[in-house]
Order: sequence, then structure tokens, then C-alpha cells
Amino acid sequence: MKELEQKLEYTFRDPDLLQTALTHSSFSNETKEAKRPCNERLEFLGDSVLGLTVARYLYERYPDMPEGQMTKLRAELVCEQNLVAVSDKLGLGAYLYLGRGEALGGGRSRPSILADGVEAIFAAILLDGGIEEAQAAVLRLLHESLSRDPADRVRDYKTALQELVQRKSGQALRYELLSATGPDHQKVFLVEVLLNEEPIGRGSGRSKKEAEQAAAAVALECLG
Repeated sequence: MKELEQKLEYTFRDPDLLQTALTHSSFSNETKEAKRPCNERLEFLGDSVLGLTVARYLYERYPDMPEGQMTKLRAELVCEQNLVAVSDKLGLGAYLYLGRGEALGGGRSRPSILADGVEAIFAAILLDGGIEEAQAAVLRLLHESLSRDPADRVRDYKTALQELVQRKSGQALRYELLSATGPDHQKVFLVEVLLNEEPIGRGSGRSKKEAEQAAAAVALECLG
């Protein structure tokens, strides 16, 4: 724990909070007699800490950035891929408490488990040291991503949307081609994206792929 605290640049007053943040449900289920809670509730809280911190950073860092662009950029910054990169820097997989089956099944490198662990740690710091400490930790650990120029980012709205909706289980995305108009050399495609069969965005483009990206961008703004 001390080693991980050094990497986090934060020392817990209540070490049990960090221990809980590192405890996967598979471990709790195998050690019911110990009554150790898993990190699911902390992950829920940490998701909000992460979103608020990144939103505040973008609001203050880019005073002229439109709301829609901030929404899309926030979705990219808080996506699972970014959180897994943070966990890799921390070597988080080695510190996790996993059930035997989950550990043998590759749980220490499973992206969803690692991302949830990072969010749980943010919440643990919030409860232990307050909002300023938690936000400082988010900014430290996401510094590399936050410091990149937005103009240099590759906009993959479909991936960002997929990662956003997968944060809640049971979600299904589907893209539907509504129309393709114009001559063959100048067609315009209209695509609609549906979440659990409910429309959440439409977009058009000179190719089906471009239209899907546009629809995903609209959906991100809607869900943000």
C-alpha cells in the first residue's frame, strides 16, 4: 500500500479506503466471512469525481471552446482507454484484490477492472481527503492526456461513444443507414445511431463511415 501511495502522491489517513478501492467483487464474494466490501460503490462515486474534474479543467483551460466540443473532449478524456493507461502507469493490476477465478482468468489486465479501480481510487481520496485532494489526484494522473492540444487529437467519436455507454451494463448501440442521396460520385449518407433501439443522434457525410462518426458526435453531445 505504501508503494502505491507513493505513486499516487497521496497518503491515506484511512488505509481501509484504499484497500476497499482495490477490492474487486470476485474477492468479496469468495471472502464473505471477512465482510470486506468491494469497490463498486466507490467506482460509482469516482466516476462523478472524474467527470466533474475534467469538465472543470476544460471549462477553465479553454474559455472559448464551445459546449459541444467540451462534451466530446470530456468523453475522450474519461474513456476506459485513458483510465487503463493511468492504471498501467501505477502498475495497478498487481495491487488488486481479485477472486481466484478472476485472477486466473486474466483479471489483472482486464480493461474494465483496471478502469473501475482507478475511479474507485479517486473516490477513496475524495472520502479521505476531500474534493480538492481528489481533483488534484485526477489532474496529476491524467496530466499527459489533459496537456495534449485538442487540435492534435484524432476524433474517433464512435469509439468514445461506445466506451461511454459501456460504462453501464446492458447497453446496446446500433447504427442504421437512413438514406443515401445524390449521384454516385457525390452521395450524401444519413445515419442514425440508436441506444437500446432509441434514437440518440443523426449525422450525415460523404461516406457511411463519416456519417456514423457525425451521428456518434451528436449522440455524445446529447448524452453529455
